Amino acid sequence: MNQSLIKPFAVLFILCMAMLVGTSCTSKESRASEQADQSKLASEKELQPTNQDNMKNRTRILFTTSLGDITIALYDETPLHRDNFIKLVKENYYDGILFHRIIKEFMIQTGDPNSKTAKANEQLGNGGPGYTIPAEFVSSLIHKRGAVAAARTGDHMNPQKASSGSQFYIVDGKKWSVADMNSIAAQTGKKFTQEQIEIYSTLGGSPFLDGDYTVFGEVISGMEIVDKIASQSKDRFDRPTTDIKIISARIIEP
Repeated sequence: MNQSLIKPFAVLFILCMAMLVGTSCTSKESRASEQADQSKLASEKELQPTNQDNMKNRTRILFTTSLGDITIALYDETPLHRDNFIKLVKENYYDGILFHRIIKEFMIQTGDPNSKTAKANEQLGNGGPGYTIPAEFVSSLIHKRGAVAAARTGDHMNPQKASSGSQFYIVDGKKWSVADMNSIAAQTGKKFTQEQIEIYSTLGGSPFLDGDYTVFGEVISGMEIVDKIASQSKDRFDRPTTDIKIISARIIEP
């Protein structure tokens, strides 16, 4: 069974998502560099870490990908997911794994070990370490833009909503109006605090996933790389047509 966050919410997601050239090479490259720097600064500025005062004490992971670096911080509030992720990183489990599913303004997904040897056009999403992790839902940890969360199999096979042992996704969500948030709440029965509504309306995210998939970390640097990955061309399985690889994943020592 494909370990994906997409299928259980496909219909709801679709409904909710209603949605001059320079004269010299030097000046062109300069402007491109300046625009890239501004994009990076804007992306990093928009990230609003949970519990900012103690984020520096959380475990951080640096992903070096074929499109750039992404750094995440793991939440202590979800210790089972945190400890498992640290274990896999120390085992070099993620080195060479592909981002096998991408949807712009929604998420990018990775962690399938089968992707290391996958052929072109092969559908991915079934692989893992052979175990799951019990769900760790924390109401304050939401699917805001930049959130890191665990993929899993669907409710019909997995009523406990246990997480995949290795597959995860990073939220590349859109912004939602207050009216949108009220509509999502009415359709799903989910309850959002005023603070959460403000986060989703100003920062963005994927609020319809809250309480159904465990959020266990967040991006603290490199959100522009997440955006870049999410924007790549893809096939009918949402797999990038050009492989995007995690070259290495390493723990950043404090």
